[in-house]
Amino acid sequence: MPRPIKCRQVAFIPEVTYFKPAGVPLRNLEEVSLSLEEAEAIRLRDLEKLGQEQCAQKMNISRSTFQRLLASARPKVADALLNGKAIKIKGGNFELVVRRFRCITGHEWEVSSRAAEALQFCPICSTSQIMPLRLRGWARGDWSKQRQQGAPK
Repeated sequence: MPRPIKCRQVAFIPEVTYFKPAGVPLRNLEEVSLSLEEAEAIRLRDLEKLGQEQCAQKMNISRSTFQRLLASARPKVADALLNGKAIKIKGGNFELVVRRFRCITGHEWEVSSRAAEALQFCPICSTSQIMPLRLRGWARGDWSKQRQQGAPK
């Protein structure tokens, strides 16, 4: 029996989750699916320019698992860009690393998912009137029912 897949930690959920070539009707396009953790691997390595060891640590996975994520994601992106296919970022096996909050006076801050459970006051003005901010894209598509596959509790 194979080992259960460990949730990968993701710190960023993209606001835009669908890309398509301009001027081509959607019905005429093939689609490439990119999981959220594959998108996170590309973000960390190629945009943040972190080393593979740092990326793997940020995602709470081994370096070899991180390398497999990149090896899976990059050909998908190249295929879509060079062959005129749409890219859809959806689903995966992940948990959100940070959560964002705002108090009634407008202060905003981020905390880890674990620390968010005990949060009761704004760290800046100490008001108890705080609310979590909904991350854009979180309620769309597969992410709204993601707990069984790794979304935050």
